[in-house]
Amino acid sequence: MSTPALPALPGLIELPEADRVLSPHTGYTRAHWEAAADGLLGAAWKWATPQGALLDLPGRPSASGVRSDGLEGYARTLLAAAFRVAGAEGKDPHGWLDRYARGLAAGTRTPGRDDAESWPVILDHHVQGQPMVESASVALGLRLTRPWLWDRLDSEVQDRAEEWLRGAIRHVPAPNNWYLFPYTVAGFLESVGRGDAQTARARERALELLESWNRGQGWYADGDGRAFDHYNGWALHLYPTLDAHLTDDRTQLARHGARLHEYLESFGLLFGGDGAPIHFGRSLTYRFAAGASVALGALTGHTPLTPGTSRRLLSGSLRYFLDRGSVGPDGLLGLGWHGPHEATLQPYSGPASPYWASKAFVGLLAPAGHPLWTATEEPAPSERRDEVLALPAPGLLVQSTRADGIVRLHNHGSDHARPHEAESAAHEDPLYARQAYSTRTGPTARGNIADNHLAVEVAGIRSARTRIQPLGAGQGDGWGWAASRHTPAFVSGPPMVPGLRVESVTVARGPHELRVHRVVGAPHGARVTHTGWATGPEEPLLSALHPLHGWSGRDEQRAPQGTAYTRWARLPRLTAEAEGTAVFAALALLTAEPDPAPAADAATVVSATADAVEVRWADDGSVTRIAFAPLTVEHGRGAGRR
Repeated sequence: MSTPALPALPGLIELPEADRVLSPHTGYTRAHWEAAADGLLGAAWKWATPQGALLDLPGRPSASGVRSDGLEGYARTLLAAAFRVAGAEGKDPHGWLDRYARGLAAGTRTPGRDDAESWPVILDHHVQGQPMVESASVALGLRLTRPWLWDRLDSEVQDRAEEWLRGAIRHVPAPNNWYLFPYTVAGFLESVGRGDAQTARARERALELLESWNRGQGWYADGDGRAFDHYNGWALHLYPTLDAHLTDDRTQLARHGARLHEYLESFGLLFGGDGAPIHFGRSLTYRFAAGASVALGALTGHTPLTPGTSRRLLSGSLRYFLDRGSVGPDGLLGLGWHGPHEATLQPYSGPASPYWASKAFVGLLAPAGHPLWTATEEPAPSERRDEVLALPAPGLLVQSTRADGIVRLHNHGSDHARPHEAESAAHEDPLYARQAYSTRTGPTARGNIADNHLAVEVAGIRSARTRIQPLGAGQGDGWGWAASRHTPAFVSGPPMVPGLRVESVTVARGPHELRVHRVVGAPHGARVTHTGWATGPEEPLLSALHPLHGWSGRDEQRAPQGTAYTRWARLPRLTAEAEGTAVFAALALLTAEPDPAPAADAATVVSATADAVEVRWADDGSVTRIAFAPLTVEHGRGAGRR
């Protein structure tokens, strides 16, 4: 491939003027997305090695080390460049692909060597696995840009690239979405006539596992456990559906496209009126990658969302982060949520990790004349009306309020407990263990008091919620519920208390959350505490937790480490003594409405026993009845009558 002088790198992100006619909600158009891609790429490439094989961005290294982080910088930005150039039918005014071609040649010359350019080799996930993740981005980038990059490489470089990529196929992935990385590598190799029995096996194995992880309603578990999070959209749906689209495999596209369509029926509601995706699960530093499945649905036509709604969600998410400090003064996407936020991060995150946000640029594969870019923006689902949506398959309950644009996710089914590990409080993950998450709040850090949590305290030691067993979910007209059970675990002292368990039910209605817990088997001297939403003093949010039954004390707690949204947080707390079996009920509220009605005026308890509670709502006199053993949840004007 010829190596002409490269054009100068673009400066920081310079966006066009907002177009409030075509995009009345965000002002963003396709030109804004192209400018954002160019700005992010230009800033990152200023940290490239001389031959461009590694992009060594500044910052604390990941657990995989600096060289792996440099490969990550190359691979993840290649993905953005590939969507950018392929979407422009090969037009590449900034010479991105020439840079990546040079880097590919240098990085694959002597893999594993300790020099300025060589890529690390790909090994098993528990040895040196991170390069396997990056191999998928390299392979997909090469596949998307084949006429302008791969086909122009010398055959020797092509052979070296294939040999390096095959490391992903020959080694063992992590037992989750990682199986889609060799799947993607194999798909590229087959697309350029380099497939064989090895690539076929890699693809078959990934699809077999994907089938076993399909839980229904468009939701996949990320592995054999019950981890439901953003990996559904930016990995488990993205790779197979995009592969089928690129291959024009109508059988696979029909299968994966139907599931994507169903997934977007619920996921489309998980963006707030301000554009924020739901703050839930790991790898949140990937930020606007949350919109990748929305873009893919619009690109392939497998979506329930109109083009104007899809662009509203995509552009709203991109603008949300660009407006809130996710890109620093140097033009780099930093580690965090808005700006830097250590508690959001995982050990595998390094300086270039945020560039998985590149996946959102898959929408650029839709040409300029596509309805995704030409339709007038429409309101997001959370901006249209109050919604309550029950998702029994993953055990989630979605609640949104139009007046303030807040979306809440009540978690009664997603955890991060690995199937092969014993249940332990040491494995508690704030990004999964909380009872509720939202688009305006984040969980408190591990060392601070936990928000949205029911804890049993035994000998002064607070319990953790790790493995979650869903008990069901359902909905009616304007209301919905979800329930779960967990065994309290303790990080010090005895790890478990024999016979102790907690059964939890959330009923969402308007802006209110009725939270009912039954504690079973509490030993003498035990105490229970329940916390609400964590908010900052500078935020225009009200977090309230009103006791309805069983609670004897209430106060406010502080979380000095704050959340992803605020440097310092406070949260309401309820307390009570507990022994044996007892039911506790409270009404939680998170709202940004000015002068909201007090939560204390919203509902009252009609009756309560150790096995059931009935609550009457003040606005219309309807009654919610929750009974345990067996679990039943009823709501209506006659729900509590017998």
